[in-house]
Amino acid sequence: MTLRVLHILDHSVPLHSGYTFRTLAILREQRALGWETYHLTSPKHVAPGLPEEEVEGLKFYRTRWRPEGLARFPVLREVAMMRAIARRLDEVVALVRPDILHAHSPVLNALPALRVGRRHRLPVVYEVRALWEDAAVDHGTSREWGLRYRGTRALETYALRRADHVTTICDGLRNDIVARGIPPAKVTVIPNAVDVDAFRFRAAPDVALKRSLGLDRSIVVGFIGSFYAYEGLDLLVEALPDVLEKFPETRLLLVGGGPQEETLKALIAARDLQNKVIFAGRVPHDNVHRYYSIVDVFAYPRRSMRLTELVTPLKPLEAMAQGQLLVASDVGGHRELIRDGETGILFKAGNRESLADAVLRLLADRNRWTQLRARGREFVEQERNWRQSVARYREIFATLAPSA
Repeated sequence: MTLRVLHILDHSVPLHSGYTFRTLAILREQRALGWETYHLTSPKHVAPGLPEEEVEGLKFYRTRWRPEGLARFPVLREVAMMRAIARRLDEVVALVRPDILHAHSPVLNALPALRVGRRHRLPVVYEVRALWEDAAVDHGTSREWGLRYRGTRALETYALRRADHVTTICDGLRNDIVARGIPPAKVTVIPNAVDVDAFRFRAAPDVALKRSLGLDRSIVVGFIGSFYAYEGLDLLVEALPDVLEKFPETRLLLVGGGPQEETLKALIAARDLQNKVIFAGRVPHDNVHRYYSIVDVFAYPRRSMRLTELVTPLKPLEAMAQGQLLVASDVGGHRELIRDGETGILFKAGNRESLADAVLRLLADRNRWTQLRARGREFVEQERNWRQSVARYREIFATLAPSA
C-alpha cells in the first residue's frame, strides 16, 4: 500500500521564497521514494489562483479566508485563521484520505493539524523551519511582542509536545526544541540541502550580464536574497570603503529586495558610495544563476540574534554548490554550514573591520581559491544533497504509519 502524506503549508509556488524552494525539494524527493503527496496552503498564500490548482506538477488545495469584524485584530485574527485552516483540512482529509499529516511551520499550521489529526486518528509530524516567536520578535518591536512573544512561545511548546514526531532543519533548532522537554528520540533533523545537479560547478561568467551592469572590469562582492535587517547588509556597506582602499576596482552587487532597501540606499548615499554599489532588483528564480556566475566573493553578514544563531540559511549552500567563494559571519546558523578556512571564511558577526579583513584576505590570496571552491562543492555533494536529507523521513513515517 502506497504511503499518502498530506502537507499543510504556509505558502507555496508559484510564490518564490526559501520556504517554497525547500518545500518543492521535499515533495519531489518524497515522491521519488514512491509516496503520494497532497498539499494544502494556509490563507497566507496570497498568489491569485483557484481553490484547487496544479503548479509545477503538484496539486494544491488553497484555504480561502478574509479577516472580517473582530478577526481583523491581533490574536483574534490568528485564532480565526487557524479555524479556517482546520475547516479546509477536514475537507481535504475526507477527499485524499492520507496516512500522515505533515504540518510545516509556523505553529499556526501545526495546531489545526493536531486538532484534525485527533479527530481523524491520523499521526501528525510537525516540521519546524523557524520558531514563530523568534520570527515575530525579530520583525516587530519589543513593546508589541513582549507578552505576545511569551504567548507564541507557549503555543509552540504545546504543539511540539503533542505532535507524534518533530522534524527541524538544523542542530540549533533541535537543541532548542529538546531543551523544552521534548524527548530527543522524537526530534529528527532534516537539514537544508541543495539539488546538486541543478547547480553547475564553476560556470563561466555571464559576460553580457556583467557588461550590462557596468561590472566588466570589476571585482564583484555580492549578496543575493531578501533585504531584512538581520541580514546585516548595512555592515557590508560600511565595510566597503576598507575594501576599496586596497582594491579600488571592487563593486558591491545587491540582488533582491525587501524592507531594508530604502535604508540601505540612504546609507550608501551618506557614505558617497552610489557609484560603487549596484542594486539589480528582484530576479526570477530561473535567471538567478546568471547573477551567481558574475560574483567573485559572496558575503553573508548576518547579525547575531536568536533567529540567526539557531537557523541555517539556504543561500551559502547554493553558493558552495556552484563553486563560489564566500565570507560569512560566525553566527550559529553559518557555523553549522561553513567550515572556516575549508569551505569558506568566517568573520566576527557585527564587526565591520573583521568583515573587511575577511574579504581582503580572500582577494589577496588567490592560491586558496581552487581548494575552497572544491571543498565547498564536495561538502554539498556528500553531506547536503536533498536525496540524502529527505531519506531521513523513511524511518519516521514507517514508525507512524506501519501499515501504509
